[in-house]
Amino acid sequence: MTAGKNEARQGASLNWCVEFHDAPLEALYRRTMRLQDAQQLRYALWLIAATFLLFIMADYVLLGASGTFLILAATRIGVTLSCLVLARYITRYPAQAHRPLPLNLVYFAAISGLLLTIYLHPGSVGLHISSIVVASLTIYLLVPNRLTWILVWNGYLSFGFILLALLWKPLAPGMLASALMIIAFANLMGWLTFSRLNRLQRKQFALLMDERDVNRKLQSEIEERQMLEAQLRHMASTDPLTGIANRRHFFELAERELTRAQREHTPLAICMVDIDLFKTLNDHHGHAVGDLVLTTVASCCASVLRETDIIGRYGGEEFVIALPQADLETANSIAERLRDKVTSLQLPMLPLGQRLSVTVGISQVAHGETRLEPALQRADEALYAGKSRGRNCVVVAGEAPPAITAKA
Repeated sequence: MTAGKNEARQGASLNWCVEFHDAPLEALYRRTMRLQDAQQLRYALWLIAATFLLFIMADYVLLGASGTFLILAATRIGVTLSCLVLARYITRYPAQAHRPLPLNLVYFAAISGLLLTIYLHPGSVGLHISSIVVASLTIYLLVPNRLTWILVWNGYLSFGFILLALLWKPLAPGMLASALMIIAFANLMGWLTFSRLNRLQRKQFALLMDERDVNRKLQSEIEERQMLEAQLRHMASTDPLTGIANRRHFFELAERELTRAQREHTPLAICMVDIDLFKTLNDHHGHAVGDLVLTTVASCCASVLRETDIIGRYGGEEFVIALPQADLETANSIAERLRDKVTSLQLPMLPLGQRLSVTVGISQVAHGETRLEPALQRADEALYAGKSRGRNCVVVAGEAPPAITAKA
């Protein structure tokens, strides 16, 4: 666990560009931030376009309808159109906000336009320095881009201004040194602020990914535990050999049906089923054949029962069945179908001519009985009565011997 945490921390660490060392994690972060960055870029482009348009009016007040004004206005309009076109493009295709080509073309147009306006504009040196500082901070903070490109474009802006100050708009040495210090300080503050913001965002993202990973693991553990609990419940309620309900689970289900029968005043019949001569078969053919016989008879019983009927293994070769909403006549019919199906089975491991058979004892829960034991006792007595009369028969508790039906 500690090694896994260390690996996660190493993958979430940041390089000098304030990006994740782990390339897939960085790609996931950028995909996650795509819509937010696209929206921020649109707002920044609209702001830049509005600023350049407003300066056209200021230029007109200062220069009038001169040739210089027309060049300045054309430059500012060109930058404005570039920003608006890119904003429209990003609105339709947000994924392009992270593509370097369209964004850096607008960077080039905007910075070049700004440098050209500084060259043409007759304003004071302080105004030009302020424009450079504002543009530099805008590049760092408002227009989303990768740090390497941000540094490139700030270098282009600063180098262009220095070139203008040296060749076309000479400044006094002291003023030039002050301007360089201000620009350097603006770049330093922009870089530090950009790095801090991006570091915080990526750390929050890394924590969110860790939390989601922990939640997935917890969910997986919960599902695994629920599956294990279901398996344990199944094992605790199912006979492992035959796959039907074990004795304890049968009584749980049958008690519910008894309660419902008492509440709704409906009949509830009980059948005890015993495989004839099972001990002899088990001794002659071995336990493997005996287990196969038990499984086969259990399947036969389940196949002839209704969906509402309940079957369980009572013990050894005995099965017990609860028949909700079944009177003695209905129970007798179901038991006969069961006996016929078992008798018709042909098992290849048994000698030719030897067939399986079962004896069934039937009883009905009497009115006012609040427990299953009396009805089970009567069904068990009917079962042993059938055994003593030759087996392979269905016996209803309380009926005279003629009520016994058997297959010759």
